Amino acid sequence: MKLYTKNNIPISGGCKRISQHIIEILLEGDLLPADDLIGFRMLRDNGDLLFDSAGYDTVYREIDGGYQLSDDGSVYVPPAEPEEPEVEEPTLEERKGQKKAEVGNACEQAIYLGVDVTLPSGVEHFSLTEHDQINLFGKQAQLAAGAQQLEYHQDGQPCRYYTAEEMQAILEAAMFHVSYHTTYCNSLNMWIDAAENEEELEGIFYGADIPEEYQSIVLQDYLAMIAGTTGSGESEKIIEESD
Repeated sequence: MKLYTKNNIPISGGCKRISQHIIEILLEGDLLPADDLIGFRMLRDNGDLLFDSAGYDTVYREIDGGYQLSDDGSVYVPPAEPEEPEVEEPTLEERKGQKKAEVGNACEQAIYLGVDVTLPSGVEHFSLTEHDQINLFGKQAQLAAGAQQLEYHQDGQPCRYYTAEEMQAILEAAMFHVSYHTTYCNSLNMWIDAAENEEELEGIFYGADIPEEYQSIVLQDYLAMIAGTTGSGESEKIIEESD
């Protein structure tokens, strides 16, 4: 099988049909100009005509080592680049939901970090994960039943017996800590709901001073209690324990 240009010049290569209207010619060696290949013929070794490319006079496209030619005037059109999906900015309401999740997680972590309790033996720290809170509620039931010594342990220390008075102090501190942060977070959510734009929303974070109009009566009572027993600024100190 031999290939010849329309000018009867022999060339090395091969030809195959790609589709009804497209053929492909691949050359060995240097790539000839497409115009030199239009009208090529393929002959058997004995000289008989095997294929005449007459009519395939349009370069469909250039490929590595050859060309594809069409007989219907068609040319290759590369597929369009996929459009980048349009990224939609979250709406203000969606951002409020994200902000609530953010401060809710911060509230949970602040509670879990726990609280310091001053006991006759000194200051002891008690974490308040959900598991810890369940344990302490169990101690509350023991106290109600009249127990005078209760087994428990501060963080990182072995279990020991606490007097009823000591356990009551631990329970009160723990309940205040959990209730304060829960109440603070609730008022923070009220502030988030009232935000009118993105800039205002960005200014809201866990630990921020909540404007008075968004403070619940319960939070105001807590803040007054803190200010009255430990001096102004203690509310910020309690919140900053989560940092």
